[in-house]
Amino acid sequence: SVHALAILGLSAAYGAVGLVDDYAKIKKKENAGLTPRQKLVLQILVAAVFILVLFLESDGLPSLMIPFTGISIDLPWPVYIIFAAFVIVGADNAVNLTDGIDGLATGVTMPVMLFFTAVACFWGQLELGVFSAGLFGGLCGFLIYNFHPAKVFMGDTGSLFLGGAVCGLAFALDIPLVLILVGIIYILETLSDILQVGYFKLTHGKRIFRMAPLHHHLELGGWSEVKLFCVFSGVTLLACVLAFLGVMGR
Repeated sequence: SVHALAILGLSAAYGAVGLVDDYAKIKKKENAGLTPRQKLVLQILVAAVFILVLFLESDGLPSLMIPFTGISIDLPWPVYIIFAAFVIVGADNAVNLTDGIDGLATGVTMPVMLFFTAVACFWGQLELGVFSAGLFGGLCGFLIYNFHPAKVFMGDTGSLFLGGAVCGLAFALDIPLVLILVGIIYILETLSDILQVGYFKLTHGKRIFRMAPLHHHLELGGWSEVKLFCVFSGVTLLACVLAFLGVMGR
Protein backbone atom coordinates (compact mmCIF):
# COMPACT_ATOMS: atom_id res chain seq x y z
CA SER A 1 0.00 0.00 0.00
CA VAL A 2 0.98 3.65 -0.35
CA HIS A 3 1.08 4.07 3.43
CA ALA A 4 3.46 1.13 3.87
CA LEU A 5 5.76 2.55 1.18
CA ALA A 6 5.52 6.00 2.77
CA ILE A 7 6.59 4.59 6.15
CA LEU A 8 9.48 2.73 4.54
CA GLY A 9 10.46 5.94 2.75
CA LEU A 10 10.25 8.00 5.94
CA SER A 11 12.37 5.48 7.85
CA ALA A 12 14.93 5.14 5.08
CA ALA A 13 15.19 8.91 4.64
CA TYR A 14 15.77 9.43 8.36
CA GLY A 15 18.25 6.57 8.31
CA ALA A 16 20.04 8.38 5.46
CA VAL A 17 20.22 11.56 7.57
CA GLY A 18 21.77 9.45 10.32
CA LEU A 19 24.18 7.86 7.85
CA VAL A 20 25.39 11.29 6.70
CA ASP A 21 25.87 12.27 10.36
CA ASP A 22 27.71 9.03 11.22
CA TYR A 23 29.91 9.30 8.12
CA ALA A 24 30.82 12.89 8.98
CA LYS A 25 31.79 11.81 12.50
CA ILE A 26 33.97 8.97 11.17
CA LYS A 27 35.58 11.17 8.52
CA LYS A 28 36.37 13.93 11.02
CA LYS A 29 37.36 11.34 13.65
CA GLU A 30 35.49 13.28 16.32
CA ASN A 31 32.04 13.21 17.92
CA ALA A 32 30.65 15.98 15.71
CA GLY A 33 28.86 15.24 12.46
CA LEU A 34 26.02 17.38 11.18
CA THR A 35 25.25 20.50 13.20
CA PRO A 36 21.96 20.39 15.17
CA ARG A 37 20.49 22.98 12.77
CA GLN A 38 21.46 20.97 9.68
CA LYS A 39 20.00 17.80 11.13
CA LEU A 40 16.78 19.57 12.15
CA VAL A 41 16.27 21.10 8.69
CA LEU A 42 16.73 17.70 7.03
CA GLN A 43 14.33 16.06 9.48
CA ILE A 44 11.66 18.71 8.88
CA LEU A 45 12.00 18.32 5.11
CA VAL A 46 11.61 14.54 5.34
CA ALA A 47 8.60 14.91 7.64
CA ALA A 48 7.04 17.39 5.19
CA VAL A 49 7.27 14.90 2.33
CA PHE A 50 5.68 12.16 4.46
CA ILE A 51 2.85 14.48 5.52
CA LEU A 52 2.33 15.46 1.88
CA VAL A 53 1.83 11.79 1.01
CA LEU A 54 -0.75 11.46 3.80
CA PHE A 55 -2.51 14.56 2.45
CA LEU A 56 -2.58 13.29 -1.14
CA GLU A 57 -3.91 9.90 -0.02
CA SER A 58 -6.57 11.41 2.24
CA ASP A 59 -10.20 11.66 1.15
CA GLY A 60 -11.20 14.10 3.86
CA LEU A 61 -10.06 15.78 7.05
CA PRO A 62 -7.42 13.90 9.05
CA SER A 63 -8.68 12.34 12.27
CA LEU A 64 -7.00 12.02 15.64
CA MET A 65 -8.07 8.98 17.66
CA ILE A 66 -8.07 9.43 21.44
CA PRO A 67 -7.12 6.15 23.19
CA PHE A 68 -9.55 4.66 25.75
CA THR A 69 -12.45 6.78 24.46
CA GLY A 70 -13.18 5.42 20.99
CA ILE A 71 -13.50 9.06 19.93
CA SER A 72 -11.84 10.45 16.80
CA ILE A 73 -11.52 14.19 16.28
CA ASP A 74 -11.25 15.70 12.80
CA LEU A 75 -8.58 18.39 12.52
CA PRO A 76 -8.15 21.09 9.87
CA TRP A 77 -5.21 20.24 7.62
CA PRO A 78 -3.09 23.29 8.63
CA VAL A 79 -3.38 22.30 12.32
CA TYR A 80 -2.70 18.64 11.54
CA ILE A 81 0.38 19.46 9.45
CA ILE A 82 1.96 21.50 12.25
CA PHE A 83 1.06 18.84 14.83
CA ALA A 84 2.38 16.00 12.65
CA ALA A 85 5.65 17.74 11.83
CA PHE A 86 6.28 18.50 15.52
CA VAL A 87 5.51 14.92 16.62
CA ILE A 88 7.45 13.22 13.82
CA VAL A 89 10.62 15.26 14.27
CA GLY A 90 10.31 15.09 18.06
CA ALA A 91 9.74 11.32 18.12
CA ASP A 92 12.63 10.71 15.74
CA ASN A 93 15.03 12.64 17.97
CA ALA A 94 13.62 10.99 21.08
CA VAL A 95 14.42 7.50 19.77
CA ASN A 96 17.88 8.78 18.85
CA LEU A 97 18.42 10.00 22.42
CA THR A 98 17.43 6.59 23.79
CA ASP A 99 20.29 4.97 21.89
CA GLY A 100 22.86 5.70 24.56
CA ILE A 101 23.88 2.32 25.98
CA ASP A 102 24.16 -1.22 24.65
CA GLY A 103 20.85 -2.57 23.31
CA LEU A 104 18.63 0.08 24.88
CA ALA A 105 16.98 1.57 21.79
CA THR A 106 16.69 -1.94 20.33
CA GLY A 107 15.04 -3.40 23.44
CA VAL A 108 12.66 -0.48 23.91
CA THR A 109 11.56 -0.43 20.26
CA MET A 110 10.87 -4.18 20.03
CA PRO A 111 7.62 -4.12 22.09
CA VAL A 112 6.58 -0.96 20.21
CA MET A 113 6.85 -2.88 16.92
CA LEU A 114 4.88 -5.77 18.43
CA PHE A 115 2.17 -3.30 19.44
CA PHE A 116 1.89 -1.87 15.93
CA THR A 117 1.87 -5.37 14.45
CA ALA A 118 -1.03 -6.40 16.67
CA VAL A 119 -3.04 -3.23 15.99
CA ALA A 120 -2.44 -3.36 12.23
CA CYS A 121 -3.50 -7.02 12.04
CA PHE A 122 -6.62 -6.49 14.17
CA TRP A 123 -7.65 -3.58 11.93
CA GLY A 124 -6.91 -5.43 8.70
CA GLN A 125 -3.96 -3.22 7.73
CA LEU A 126 -1.83 -6.22 6.84
CA GLU A 127 0.83 -4.32 4.85
CA LEU A 128 1.59 -2.18 7.89
CA GLY A 129 1.54 -5.29 10.07
CA VAL A 130 4.08 -6.99 7.83
CA PHE A 131 6.36 -3.95 7.98
CA SER A 132 6.29 -3.70 11.79
CA ALA A 133 6.58 -7.48 12.23
CA GLY A 134 9.56 -7.57 9.87
CA LEU A 135 11.23 -4.76 11.79
CA PHE A 136 10.58 -6.58 15.07
CA GLY A 137 12.28 -9.67 13.64
CA GLY A 138 15.20 -7.58 12.43
CA LEU A 139 15.59 -6.05 15.89
CA CYS A 140 15.57 -9.52 17.47
CA GLY A 141 18.46 -10.56 15.23
CA PHE A 142 20.30 -7.29 15.78
CA LEU A 143 19.95 -7.60 19.56
CA ILE A 144 22.16 -10.70 19.52
CA TYR A 145 25.06 -8.41 18.57
CA ASN A 146 23.80 -5.20 20.19
CA PHE A 147 23.15 -6.55 23.71
CA HIS A 148 25.72 -5.75 26.39
CA PRO A 149 28.62 -6.04 25.73
CA ALA A 150 27.70 -4.81 22.26
CA LYS A 151 29.69 -6.00 19.26
CA VAL A 152 27.70 -3.85 16.83
CA PHE A 153 26.27 -0.35 17.38
CA MET A 154 23.33 1.10 15.46
CA GLY A 155 24.54 4.71 15.52
CA ASP A 156 22.38 7.56 14.26
CA THR A 157 21.71 5.57 11.08
CA GLY A 158 19.81 2.91 13.01
CA SER A 159 18.21 5.04 15.71
CA LEU A 160 16.86 7.67 13.29
CA PHE A 161 15.55 4.89 11.04
CA LEU A 162 13.71 3.37 14.02
CA GLY A 163 12.33 6.78 14.99
CA GLY A 164 10.93 7.20 11.50
CA ALA A 165 9.33 3.77 11.63
CA VAL A 166 7.73 4.38 15.03
CA CYS A 167 6.13 7.72 14.18
CA GLY A 168 5.33 6.67 10.60
CA LEU A 169 3.31 3.69 11.80
CA ALA A 170 1.52 5.80 14.39
CA PHE A 171 0.36 8.32 11.77
CA ALA A 172 -0.45 5.75 9.10
CA LEU A 173 -2.74 4.00 11.60
CA ASP A 174 -4.22 7.36 12.72
CA ILE A 175 -3.15 6.83 16.33
CA PRO A 176 -0.31 9.33 16.92
CA LEU A 177 -1.53 10.10 20.45
CA VAL A 178 -0.72 6.51 21.42
CA LEU A 179 2.95 7.51 21.26
CA ILE A 180 2.46 9.07 24.69
CA LEU A 181 2.08 5.52 26.03
CA VAL A 182 4.16 3.28 23.79
CA GLY A 183 6.90 5.91 23.65
CA ILE A 184 6.95 6.64 27.37
CA ILE A 185 10.67 5.84 27.64
CA TYR A 186 11.49 7.97 24.60
CA ILE A 187 9.55 10.83 26.20
CA LEU A 188 11.20 10.49 29.61
CA GLU A 189 14.64 10.41 27.99
CA THR A 190 13.86 13.57 26.03
CA LEU A 191 12.28 15.43 28.95
CA SER A 192 15.26 14.66 31.16
CA ASP A 193 17.58 16.10 28.52
CA ILE A 194 15.45 19.25 28.03
CA LEU A 195 15.12 19.81 31.79
CA GLN A 196 18.84 19.32 32.32
CA VAL A 197 19.86 21.78 29.62
CA GLY A 198 17.22 24.34 30.61
CA TYR A 199 18.02 24.18 34.32
CA PHE A 200 21.76 24.32 33.61
CA LYS A 201 21.34 27.53 31.61
CA LEU A 202 18.94 29.16 34.07
CA THR A 203 21.09 28.44 37.13
CA HIS A 204 24.43 28.99 35.37
CA GLY A 205 25.83 25.53 35.93
CA LYS A 206 23.57 23.63 38.33
CA ARG A 207 22.14 20.22 37.36
CA ILE A 208 18.97 18.26 38.08
CA PHE A 209 20.38 14.92 36.98
CA ARG A 210 23.87 13.49 37.42
CA MET A 211 23.97 13.31 33.63
CA ALA A 212 21.35 13.48 30.90
CA PRO A 213 19.50 11.77 29.36
CA LEU A 214 17.84 9.63 32.03
CA HIS A 215 19.68 6.36 31.35
CA HIS A 216 23.03 8.04 32.06
CA HIS A 217 21.67 9.49 35.33
CA LEU A 218 20.63 6.00 36.46
CA GLU A 219 23.87 4.47 35.20
CA LEU A 220 25.90 6.90 37.32
CA GLY A 221 23.60 5.97 40.22
CA GLY A 222 24.75 2.36 40.02
CA TRP A 223 22.40 0.75 37.49
CA SER A 224 24.12 -1.67 35.15
CA GLU A 225 23.50 -1.54 31.40
CA VAL A 226 21.70 -4.89 31.62
CA LYS A 227 19.39 -3.62 34.38
CA LEU A 228 18.62 -0.47 32.38
CA PHE A 229 17.83 -2.60 29.33
CA CYS A 230 15.50 -4.89 31.28
CA VAL A 231 13.67 -2.14 33.20
CA PHE A 232 13.21 0.24 30.27
CA SER A 233 12.15 -2.55 27.91
CA GLY A 234 9.80 -3.96 30.56
CA VAL A 235 8.18 -0.58 31.21
CA THR A 236 7.67 -0.15 27.47
CA LEU A 237 6.13 -3.63 27.17
CA LEU A 238 3.61 -2.86 29.93
CA ALA A 239 2.83 0.52 28.34
CA CYS A 240 2.27 -1.18 24.98
CA VAL A 241 -0.18 -3.67 26.51
CA LEU A 242 -2.07 -0.76 28.08
CA ALA A 243 -2.02 1.15 24.79
CA PHE A 244 -3.37 -1.89 22.93
CA LEU A 245 -6.32 -2.05 25.32
CA GLY A 246 -6.81 1.68 24.79
CA VAL A 247 -6.94 1.61 21.01
CA MET A 248 -9.13 -1.48 20.83
CA GLY A 249 -11.95 0.74 22.09
CA ARG A 250 -11.74 2.62 18.79
